[in-house]
Amino acid sequence: MSTPSMMLLFGGSAGPTAPTSVDYLVVAGGGGAGSGTMYSGGGAGGYRSGSLSINSGTSYTVTIGAGGSIKSSTSGDPGSDSVFSSITSTKGGGGGGNNANGGSGGSGGGGGAGTSGLQTSGGTGTSGQGHNGANGVPSKALSTRLAGGGGGAGAAASGADGGNGTQSSITGTATYYAGGGAGNAYGTTGTTGLGGGSGANQGGGGTATQGGSGIVIIAYPDSFAPIASIGAGLSYSQPTRSGYRVYKFTAGSDTISW
Repeated sequence: MSTPSMMLLFGGSAGPTAPTSVDYLVVAGGGGAGSGTMYSGGGAGGYRSGSLSINSGTSYTVTIGAGGSIKSSTSGDPGSDSVFSSITSTKGGGGGGNNANGGSGGSGGGGGAGTSGLQTSGGTGTSGQGHNGANGVPSKALSTRLAGGGGGAGAAASGADGGNGTQSSITGTATYYAGGGAGNAYGTTGTTGLGGGSGANQGGGGTATQGGSGIVIIAYPDSFAPIASIGAGLSYSQPTRSGYRVYKFTAGSDTISW
């Protein structure tokens, strides 16, 4: 009988090996809209992408951040962070309630409207992950009130309009992630940023809604072995992309390993 070493010597194969690096997209949960006399837009969850070195047999944490809640007559809640190994994307800031500033985060929430007559500030985004929310204009006259839009991964908010998100084709399909939610200008809703709103797994800031949940996506050439272990606490799918293995994690927290 041939030994394993002899089989390799005469042309046998040990099978595909684990990759040494993978591409990733990590988007945090978006912030919820602020509410009051008008709605301010929630800030998008932080957006991070790149390549990460990995080692076979090592466990890597994956966590999907939830979107922040919208609250009645007050500032929206921030989203939650998303994580892949050493990569953490920061939760989106909540939109400001009446006379309140927007929350800071991956992208900042919009400043709230109200009746004080003082300008409120949009929340600050995190460098490399997102942009600022727009200022609000509380005013005694409804005709001059403005609730700011939330910042997005690709652009800051402008007035009541949310900032656009950033497009990625890591799954094989071009998709916008981490857009800012819209606020109200003089009673009229602004435009939600591309990739914004409460849609699941895009990390968008809320437009009069809760923020969208985040996502973690991992991709690498299919000449390498599949992930050997995925913890039961994670929900995932495997989109089809020619020449690649793609893992799209959409909920939960657990570990993976090759």
